[in-house]
Parts: sequence; structure tokens; C-alpha cells
Amino acid sequence: QVQLVESGGGLVQPGGSLRLSCAASTSIFSIYAMAWYRQAPGKQRELVASIAPGGTTDYSDSVKGRFTISRDNPKNTVYLQMNSLTPEDTADYYCNAVLTITSRGATYTYWGQGTQVTVSS
Repeated sequence: QVQLVESGGGLVQPGGSLRLSCAASTSIFSIYAMAWYRQAPGKQRELVASIAPGGTTDYSDSVKGRFTISRDNPKNTVYLQMNSLTPEDTADYYCNAVLTITSRGATYTYWGQGTQVTVSS
């Protein structure tokens, strides 16, 4: 099984920055699609950003221009750089990994334990 370990969450003031990290325990990290989700109290979990094995990225409208997702394949790590943070960004952030085996019609999905981000003055 693939273990995902997140770090970097914490308390930050509005306008500040944080960088989240997610380390994966798989030797084939480079072929996983990776993503960050977040869930605020009383809200549904939402996709924040994703990065494909080939490096293509996508962002939700609410974070576009402020957040950057990246991956370091030799380190088996995906990052989420968060800038210009607002209280609306307060949530639990989850790392997600997906492996798709098209020839088998199989999909494998893994989740991290979550890390809390609080944006408050």
C-alpha cells in the first residue's frame, strides 16, 4: 500500500504563505497523478490543485494565481506552495495519489491523513 505523509500546515496571518509537502512511499511515484484537496468545516471536500505524471497542472478558480503545485519525483514528494492566503483558505488539506491501469480497467486511490491550515489574524 502507498502511504502519504503530509507536513507544513499551521497558523498563518492573512497575506502570508505556507508550503505543504506530501511524501509518498512508492517506487513508482512518477506515474501517479497527484492532487491536493481541502475541506473546510461544514463544507464538501474540494479539489484544489492537481499535477499529472507528465507535469500538467490544474487549479480551482479560487486558488489560481496564488497556489502552485509541483512534484519532485526523485524525492517522491509533491508540494503545494500557497501565497496571499486568506481566511477562506482555512481548511484541512489532504494529499491524494491516483494510479490508473487502463489495460486492466483499474484505479488505485490513496489519501494522506490531512494537515490543518488556519489563516487568521
